[in-house]
Amino acid sequence: MAVTDKRVWCGVMTIFIFAGLGCSPSASSKPDPSVSSTPAKPAAKSPGEGQRGPTKESTAGEGSSLDQLREGKPTPTAGPLKDIFFGFDRYDLEAEARGTLKANADWLKKNPAVRIEIEGHCDERGTNEYNLALGAKRAQVTKDYLVTLGIATERLSTISYGEEIPVCKEQNESCWRQNRRARFVVIPGRPAS
Repeated sequence: MAVTDKRVWCGVMTIFIFAGLGCSPSASSKPDPSVSSTPAKPAAKSPGEGQRGPTKESTAGEGSSLDQLREGKPTPTAGPLKDIFFGFDRYDLEAEARGTLKANADWLKKNPAVRIEIEGHCDERGTNEYNLALGAKRAQVTKDYLVTLGIATERLSTISYGEEIPVCKEQNESCWRQNRRARFVVIPGRPAS
């Protein structure tokens, strides 16, 4: 098989994989939040089965939020950068989120050496696969908006944690809203050699 044929085949397979994961919010089989406050959860898969864990655009090295959580340490803070929040099963930016991102962009412009990782998070409703894909979309739309505000794309990376790192564990809308977020983590600088 020629190199070009392999690339086309890989591209087609990627499309089928994303379609199968339900990347489109309209293709979702998520439960209606008004019907039940205890959503059904699929059986947990082991990490080797590709069903759980973060999805990344790029690696930020050691010290990610998930690594910190696994070690029992508090997750890294982003200093003056504020989280933004999303509606249920949504990844579009609301007016309040755009305002917060403008303030975050202003801070990043004043601190040009800083690189950040944008974490996409979801509430616990929906499958792990769906939430990882939704978290990735939330992180990406956040990154894209920061780029339109003048932040260099090389300074930004994204990762999705889906529902893996909730800030609130109660099963109510107020708590779920806190978990549907994009979070900003300052990436430690590499020492000069």
